[in-house]
Amino acid sequence: MSSPTTASSVIHDIGYRRYTGPRLGRGYATRSLYVHGLRTAFGLGRSAAAKFFPWGIFGLLVAVAAILVAVQSQVSVLQQRVFEYWQFPTQINVLVLLYCAVAAPELVSRDLRGGVLPLYFSRPLTRLDYPLAKWAALVSAVFLLLLGPELVLFLGTAFSNQSMSAVWDEFGLFGEGLVVSALTAVLFASLALLVSSLAGNRAVAAALTVGLFILTTPVLGVLQGIAHAGYGPDGGMTADGERLSQLSFLVSPFTIVQGIGAWLFGGQGQSFIGPYGPLYLVVTLAVVAASLLLLLLRYRKVAR
Repeated sequence: MSSPTTASSVIHDIGYRRYTGPRLGRGYATRSLYVHGLRTAFGLGRSAAAKFFPWGIFGLLVAVAAILVAVQSQVSVLQQRVFEYWQFPTQINVLVLLYCAVAAPELVSRDLRGGVLPLYFSRPLTRLDYPLAKWAALVSAVFLLLLGPELVLFLGTAFSNQSMSAVWDEFGLFGEGLVVSALTAVLFASLALLVSSLAGNRAVAAALTVGLFILTTPVLGVLQGIAHAGYGPDGGMTADGERLSQLSFLVSPFTIVQGIGAWLFGGQGQSFIGPYGPLYLVVTLAVVAASLLLLLLRYRKVAR
């Protein structure tokens, strides 16, 4: 019976080298996650199918802006305006919602479903850096989505003006639109990202996001119906009914930013919120802060 032979051990050189370069740290990792999230929101670096929806929404908004500019150029001789910059984001906010419902799950739901969060948190990233980077990326994406058509409105109208003073006045109105666009981006992105962080399935997350926004519309309708149900001796709404009507727009993300814009920049819609403009701003900031807090708490517990 032959004794077993012992194979000699061999060390293979597979070309492994230790990393000796700079350690870029937490800040670089957070910025990289933000840039990656911003690119993901627009489908950059991904397939053509991933680019179709976000760029389709963007193209549709630019087309709407171009049509408004064309109409404005025809009525400018009458010294009339067919649009206000601050009203533009509030008029197309359904498209903004659809964009958020698709972009937010792409940013967070894919990571939840793929189970890659422990890999992120094994890096210098903290459990606060990850959600804040994703939130900043979505807010920036929504703001850029609105900035494009607002620029089309401004440039198209400014070139039709006859004096630099008129262009400067137009720029001031353009600034009003940017303020309302920023508020819309912060509010919609905060709510959409919070809802999407609760579901690993992108379709479910998108449906929940749309449902959260859409379900506020019938609530608003019910409150408006109650407000207009009773009339005073003079045939108008009672004081309580008028107050309820002015406050009822707080229940919907679609109308709360419109109320802030009406309060800050006036216009024909200012009367629909009465003297409660500051309250609209406070409630908006409170909703954003609460959404961010809940988002941070969510990622303190996930992937433990």
